[in-house]
Amino acid sequence: MRGDRAPAALVLEDGRVFRGAAYGAHGRTLGEVVFCTGMTGYQETLTDPSYHRQIVVQTAPQIGNTGWNDEDDESARIWVSGYVVRDPARTPSNWRSRRSLDSELARQGVVGISEVDTRTLTRHIREHGAMRAGVFSGDAVAADDVLLDEVLASPPMAGADLAGEVSTAAPYVVEAKGERRFRVAALDLGIKSNTPRQMTARGLEVHVLPSSSSLDDLLAVEPDGVFLSNGPGDPATTAHATALTKSVLEREIPLFGICFGNQILGRALGLGTYKMRYGHRGINIPVIDVATGRVAITAQNHGFALEGEPGQRFESPFGAAQISHYCPNDDTVEGVRCADVPAFSVQYHPEAAAGPHDAAPLFDEFVTLMEKKSR
Repeated sequence: MRGDRAPAALVLEDGRVFRGAAYGAHGRTLGEVVFCTGMTGYQETLTDPSYHRQIVVQTAPQIGNTGWNDEDDESARIWVSGYVVRDPARTPSNWRSRRSLDSELARQGVVGISEVDTRTLTRHIREHGAMRAGVFSGDAVAADDVLLDEVLASPPMAGADLAGEVSTAAPYVVEAKGERRFRVAALDLGIKSNTPRQMTARGLEVHVLPSSSSLDDLLAVEPDGVFLSNGPGDPATTAHATALTKSVLEREIPLFGICFGNQILGRALGLGTYKMRYGHRGINIPVIDVATGRVAITAQNHGFALEGEPGQRFESPFGAAQISHYCPNDDTVEGVRCADVPAFSVQYHPEAAAGPHDAAPLFDEFVTLMEKKSR
């Protein structure tokens, strides 16, 4: 352990303890420990609201090489509960860097731990599943049994209703680039900054609405399309968003959802959801489009998924629908498409700023849906 860093401990709910050095702020933090396989894009990961109340383990061995800039944030703050890395960069080097990752974590009060064997930790999570955990550093480090009691007293992710905690408090508008083609009402369940950016580049005026918005609030925008964003928590808690989605489908307003939005559309169509063993988190996850057989490499962050089989066709309250995409690694449902109403969704992130960008054309498909509806 480097002599200039205070001791730290990562304590898992099954009693496993990983020792290391303090990184970022000193203190204690609790959350669900998960791993992210992305080798780049740590700033986007940290500021993605979908990671709210999660302790993120980076599987890439060295983190922080490019420091922290003022352009790549996906929201106004870091949302992860805690951060676990193996070998933090001693000196960041990038022409856009304004400060080190360590200093930004400390500035925002994010408790982290470094010098952890993240390969062993990742294998442990793969074998035993994502679980509650705590990071403790400096004066917060105590006897293992005391720290374990704190972890066991923390709430689990299953049953967690978190979208309201990350959603905007008030509506706001992101203007279209150039001539406005259509107006979109985007339900903010944890939206990332690059999502409106992708839509406005296609001539869409985006009205971002709080997750608590009513149907009247949504219709007041007079939207040509509705967007359901990514977000954190258990989709089984989204009774309001699911009911709102059903109302949109009844009115046959073109609808597009990503990640959490995919799960909400699926639930509105009658599908169930379940908690995955350790989830998909990274920027290298393959997805197959059932209709074309085409493979896309995608960015993902989800610990819950829709029930269903690849290519499965089913009847919903809104007509025929199909499981449109799946992950060949484990057959996880990665997309849903309606045949009788203009709605589709995917489990991954077509707006991923850190890449890959294979799925970016899905925003064009959303535009096409609105074009067809307007004819």
